[in-house]
Amino acid sequence: MFEGDIIPAQRPSWNYRAEDGGGMVLDMFCHWNYVLENLFGRVEAVTAKAVTHIPERWDENGNVYTATADDAAYGIFELSGGIIAQINSSWAVRVDRGELVEFQVDGTHGSAVAGLFGCRIQPRAQTPKPVWNPDIPTDQDFRGQWEQIPDLEEYPNGFRAQWEQFLRDVHAGRPHGYDLAAGVRGLRLVEAGLQSSAEGRRVEIGQL
Repeated sequence: MFEGDIIPAQRPSWNYRAEDGGGMVLDMFCHWNYVLENLFGRVEAVTAKAVTHIPERWDENGNVYTATADDAAYGIFELSGGIIAQINSSWAVRVDRGELVEFQVDGTHGSAVAGLFGCRIQPRAQTPKPVWNPDIPTDQDFRGQWEQIPDLEEYPNGFRAQWEQFLRDVHAGRPHGYDLAAGVRGLRLVEAGLQSSAEGRRVEIGQL
């Protein structure tokens, strides 16, 4: 994310001021909570480090200001069932991946790398056996060894699919999976992440 001095910033300046409600943990941990609990399991504990890598930025009027909010968050999330998730979120990195957001999920029978639009998999039976040798360069195209899964044309946008599902549930008068309690769980993860970063320790999250 550009600082705003030479090239205009992509995000509003309040995002980088804690006193105005900005910050990476507050912005993203609530999202990571519903992603993790809906795909893998409830978040039971978190170890996080919130950092402000870029201390000065320029606002919409070209004035320099102090960035008081965290612009990066490094988190280890412990989920039910012994699952460990590691998610790094940052407004201070350059993108070197297929999409702006990608998740790699590793299991004993295979792995998947999924973004908002694409997904690649590598089943156990098709996993190569590379040998690490620091004396010679690697001759394998590791990314080329993954299998691309075709997009679901009916739902090319996950956000749109989720919104349409919500509208259908409201219209039918039935409860929706993401309710007020789910929102509260997301904010609890935000609080636990900020506490973990401030105190430098692992923070457990009890049942709501």
